[in-house]
Amino acid sequence: MESKRDYYEVLGVDRSSSDIEIKKTYRKLALKYHPDKNPGNQEAEDKFKEAAEAYEVLRDDKKRGIYDQYGHQGLEGAGFSGFGGFDDIFSSFGDIFEDFFGFSSSGRSGRSRAQRGTDLRYDLSISFLDAAFGTETEIDVEKMETCPTCEGSGCEPGTYSETCSSCNGHGQVSRSQGFFTVRTTCPNCRGAGQTIVSPCKTCRGAGQVKTGKKVSVKIPGGVDTGSRLRLSGEGEVGQRGGPNGDLYIFIHVQQHEFFARNNTDIVCEIPVSFVQATLGGEINVPTLDGEKALKIRKGTQPGETYRFRAEGIPSLRTGRRGDQIIQIAVKTPTHISKKQESLLREFAKLETNSISDKLKNIFKGGAERAAQ
Repeated sequence: MESKRDYYEVLGVDRSSSDIEIKKTYRKLALKYHPDKNPGNQEAEDKFKEAAEAYEVLRDDKKRGIYDQYGHQGLEGAGFSGFGGFDDIFSSFGDIFEDFFGFSSSGRSGRSRAQRGTDLRYDLSISFLDAAFGTETEIDVEKMETCPTCEGSGCEPGTYSETCSSCNGHGQVSRSQGFFTVRTTCPNCRGAGQTIVSPCKTCRGAGQVKTGKKVSVKIPGGVDTGSRLRLSGEGEVGQRGGPNGDLYIFIHVQQHEFFARNNTDIVCEIPVSFVQATLGGEINVPTLDGEKALKIRKGTQPGETYRFRAEGIPSLRTGRRGDQIIQIAVKTPTHISKKQESLLREFAKLETNSISDKLKNIFKGGAERAAQ
């Protein structure tokens, strides 16, 4: 009697392989050596059976434990001696073949399963401040809901559906294909197993109608453009008792006339006169919470930044607020009085002498280095 190959060797996996790895490898072998893909090929048929037998053992923790400890003889002592033929394989792996190939190979029948409702998308535009601090609003959503007239049955009130004559209520029809009895969704009743004799006039037999609904949306502080909120069960109604879909809210934040956003920080530009920048002083700066005093240092340069800690946007994850960054823009006056002009000219003379001295020193030092 020919000895059996090691089951791990048959599937090409290690003894430490997980259930997921074993199933993934077996799927590839089952597809490769499937009888319908290799008609009349005895070698492919044998490998298909061998792989199925190996997988039957290694997918079962109890059988795998016996095999790891005692080998093939241990399994035979426990009552497992392999498969007698394709019928055994298909009856054992009905769920797996349905998962692998998209249909049932075990000859089982049954109506189509309940279907989850469709998810919906809604694009919501909100203001900068609402995004910063959060808000609650109502939106109008159009979606499919259970028909109020027939309560989802699709039948005119007082009438009932009948068993489908094409599938006899199974929701599936069968046909032979090689070694398989292939079952597909019944085209007449579309898997419901029932046909509607007198369709509901409101929904025309669909069991659902499109309706508008007001939905309350709570927007947390810290959202930004691209943020997405999920409202569970606010999508379209499911079919044949399936759960509703979800409603996804996609956020679009409007630009602010004064603030710009950088992650959780906000940035703004504050104009100051060159006198304020030179002498320093105190100015009021708008923040998300109102005005706040800012002390300008003497000699502040254009583009210099100041920072208000924890005056920015709250983090969605931690709730901690970012900072407010103030960029200084020194403004040059375009219209001045004669007195202002006179004072500036006097100031300019002092400034010119100072700058000239610095420039002379720079050029003098350069000439001396060139002469060396």
